[in-house]
Amino acid sequence: MRLRGAATLASVTLLAATALGAAPAATAPLPARMADTGGGTQLITAQAARTSSTTGTVTWWERRGGRWAKAGSAPARFGSKGLAEGGSRKQGTYTTPTGLYDLPYAFGIRSAPRGTTAPYRRVHQNSWWCQDNKSTRYNRWTEPRPRDCRAAESEHLITYDPQYAHALVIGFNYHRPVRGRGAGIFLHVNGRAATAGCVSVPKDAMRRILAWVRPGRAPHIAIGTASGPTAITRY
Repeated sequence: MRLRGAATLASVTLLAATALGAAPAATAPLPARMADTGGGTQLITAQAARTSSTTGTVTWWERRGGRWAKAGSAPARFGSKGLAEGGSRKQGTYTTPTGLYDLPYAFGIRSAPRGTTAPYRRVHQNSWWCQDNKSTRYNRWTEPRPRDCRAAESEHLITYDPQYAHALVIGFNYHRPVRGRGAGIFLHVNGRAATAGCVSVPKDAMRRILAWVRPGRAPHIAIGTASGPTAITRY
């Protein structure tokens, strides 16, 4: 009898809360269920079903009237080997690092889409992203490529077309780089298949994201799974 009475009381409480306009937690927007959103009013979420997934969804959100609202979404691709916890990820594993990161700047082989306000760097013939663990320019844009950064251990950005037609730098291992953890993680345009560790979306979606991002709103990106140790809600 006590259990039945408790269940009845819980049901009545839930109905009362719904009647008053309070949505159950499970229906709250994803950012409202996250441990941290970066402190800004714009957030991109890149969510996969599980760590072995190579596809998922990218959604961009913004604060409106004190609440998170969806501004857009698109199908996403992840690393060809799935996702891995960002804090322990290893370079060269073809995994996308999970976690919450800022978005330092945008770049592209093509001109910035109309409406872009984020710092946007054009790719030139001598533009490289150094991924050489022995280089002083590890996990940095270099132009030209320095002598201590081997070409075989770097990306010649202009050769990645359409992927780098437009892109956002993801602040994974960027501000205080740890050698061997990974370099050159971006949100970029889809290639032919899964990525080497980045997050990618269709070209039109990437252009819409760039036109939407506002640096003054401190945008971040959260990458994670639907559940488990790498659940996006844990970041």
